[in-house]
Amino acid sequence: MRMLKAEDVSAAVRDMIITACRILPEPIYKAFVEARDSETTDSAREVLDQLIKNADLAKATNMPLCQDTGSAVLFVEMGEDVRVEGGLKEALTAGMVEGYDKGYLRKSMCHPLQRKNTGNNTPAIIHLELVPGDKLKIQFMAKGGGSENMSRCTMLTPAQGWEGIKDFVVRRMAEAGPNPCPPTIVGVGIGGSFDLAPTLAKKALFRPLDVPNPDPEIAAMEKELLEAINNLGIGPMGLGGKTTSLAVKIEMHPCHIASLPLAVNVQCHSARTQEVVL
Repeated sequence: MRMLKAEDVSAAVRDMIITACRILPEPIYKAFVEARDSETTDSAREVLDQLIKNADLAKATNMPLCQDTGSAVLFVEMGEDVRVEGGLKEALTAGMVEGYDKGYLRKSMCHPLQRKNTGNNTPAIIHLELVPGDKLKIQFMAKGGGSENMSRCTMLTPAQGWEGIKDFVVRRMAEAGPNPCPPTIVGVGIGGSFDLAPTLAKKALFRPLDVPNPDPEIAAMEKELLEAINNLGIGPMGLGGKTTSLAVKIEMHPCHIASLPLAVNVQCHSARTQEVVL
């Protein structure tokens, strides 16, 4: 059995959080540049220029990419032959708290009704999966409230099939309009159950922007949905244009014969993710 020190896990989480909130992933930056060069209106090009400048300034000054530094979402793959001294959850939480503190990042978590801030961004949202091996893989996402509020889950009938899925996703993005701060990345979870579909949709957002689903049939669905969403003409920040979304990412899972769960998790242009393997 391989043992990891809790302080090493916490340090890795702390560093991921600070980096994610300040450095835009290179594929997202590259997509901004490509979208700016292909846009046909001055307003769309201006918005994308501002997003590029914002990313450059954040990197140069160590300031956050966005004032909403988000809920701390952690997807963890824990090998069956590895353990964390002192407890995994405790190590992840300590690293998250330190990351938001040392990074001078806004703490956004609060009681849902009293609206009292927890003060240190706890609790983190942790998704844990046991896998073979002795490694610990941790993925972090800073999830802002504006884009999260535009996400939805529904239960379709099996007969609605692909056409029903496509109609729901495109209508959701049309209704969302400028609220999720486009250009967005759209995570889609198909199948599983009522609780699993949204997790699939969020997990899909970790896939690199330039990597389609390895299944050619699902990759074709991603391409079809992206084209339909961009044909809405919402554009960067909702001011019109061809770039409403940068990508659609689909994750699929078997489901009950009577059900067709579907979820859409929307990510804003400030797509802040990092991962580490210990």
